[in-house]
Amino acid sequence: MAIQVGEKAPDFELKDNHGASVQLSDFRGEKNVVLLFYPFAFTGVCTGELCELRDNLPQFSDRDTQLLAVSNDSIHTLRVFAEQEGLEYPLLSDFWPHGNVSRAYGVFDEDKGCAVRGTFVIDKEGVVRWTVVNGLPDARDLNDYVKALDTL
Repeated sequence: MAIQVGEKAPDFELKDNHGASVQLSDFRGEKNVVLLFYPFAFTGVCTGELCELRDNLPQFSDRDTQLLAVSNDSIHTLRVFAEQEGLEYPLLSDFWPHGNVSRAYGVFDEDKGCAVRGTFVIDKEGVVRWTVVNGLPDARDLNDYVKALDTL
């Protein structure tokens, strides 16, 4: 079961597409976080969602928000994907131990071996304030994230 609104977001440390460590708690007291889980790089729906976020990045930065996108791909795959698509926000690798963070957030599909489309809006205190979980084929609506951020 996915983490619910009002719960403290589980802290984690993952490598980004450049090999740098990113820890959720580093943003506490500084920025809101939109934590977005997606199945795999280079797939149609995932690429569409992440490119839409790329094209609308000011909607997050203008709201004092850090966007973090997490998949179960390796950092090497994520590096190539980010370069190919011009993604300038962190793509985090939940590759090993495989799916640990996805499981902590309740969005890992054990049968498929990947995260489903889970999104968590986390406030500056580290509390989940909004969430949505969609199945693998179902894209999310970026406007829903923005509306949720506007309530913080």
